[in-house]
Amino acid sequence: MENIKSKLGQGGLLIAAMGIMSIVLSLFNYEIRLLAWINLWGSAIGWVIRLLLILGGGALFFLYGNNEKNE
Repeated sequence: MENIKSKLGQGGLLIAAMGIMSIVLSLFNYEIRLLAWINLWGSAIGWVIRLLLILGGGALFFLYGNNEKNE
């Protein structure tokens, strides 16, 4: 069970990092290929999706990223 929680924490960190990189790159008119679909619905929805990626990934990381065992 701890292995699954650890993987969720790592996945959350990856999702949040991709959201942050997407924001930085979009300022220079570039996009991560995996996230190219974000702007299909318009610029405003693209920003909302990027922010949700950061918030959702951050939540996963803070909930499951702690590797300390409570004994």
